[in-house]
Amino acid sequence: MDASADWPTRWRRPPLITDRWLRWLLILAALSYGLVAAASIDVNWARAADGWERGLRFIGGFASPDFSSRWRDISTGLVESLTMTFTATVAGILLSVPIGIGAARNLAPLPIYLGCRAIIAISRSLQEIIVAILFVAMVGFGPLAGFLTLAFATIGFLAKLLGEDIEAIDKAQADAVRATGASWWQVLDYGVKPQVMPRLIGLSLYRLDINFRESSVIGIVGAGGIGATLNTALDRYEYDSAAAILLLIILIVLATEYSSSWIRRRLQ
Repeated sequence: MDASADWPTRWRRPPLITDRWLRWLLILAALSYGLVAAASIDVNWARAADGWERGLRFIGGFASPDFSSRWRDISTGLVESLTMTFTATVAGILLSVPIGIGAARNLAPLPIYLGCRAIIAISRSLQEIIVAILFVAMVGFGPLAGFLTLAFATIGFLAKLLGEDIEAIDKAQADAVRATGASWWQVLDYGVKPQVMPRLIGLSLYRLDINFRESSVIGIVGAGGIGATLNTALDRYEYDSAAAILLLIILIVLATEYSSSWIRRRLQ
């Protein structure tokens, strides 16, 4: 008798939970929780119906975006956002590099490692809009609060990924440099930097893209940039001007995405 006749003809991934009754129990529990959670949402259907009408008028603004009537405010907001984005990204990178090196356990002693990891954890634990509200309360309305917010957020993002990349380097290259009697700085320069520099450049360009998008959000709470202009247009129900602002934001993000991809290809 041919035993191969009993073999399955198509591979199927085995379930994570082998007990069939337990799987059905978990599925029913998840569905029950979803129904209870949906029932607990207090939906005002009359307000939702009014919102559909406003939403359609807002979408209709994209059919005829108005770039002219508020162009002075739009251009000022764009310049503020671009300035905040570039300066905050540069400042964030300059601060993230030493913090990221200190957050790498294979390079930094334990006290420095714990301190740098604490800085990263604090930066990552607060969302940008919350940080923007705090800085607006500290330094007032305007692009300075936005600059501080974006630089603070850049540290948590870039330093964490840089530290993890340094910890994941090829130890043989660093050990070979260290075996020649090189100092700590020389090991960092010749054994670590060549391995992480392409990744650092790519992450920096990616963070530049993120910072511009975030600058549009934090402006709503008074941290400067095009977000403040967008919020004003929405408050005045100027949906054609709001559509023009959103289209400009989309175009700039697309330009940043394509240019950063080209730069990464050229550098790598």
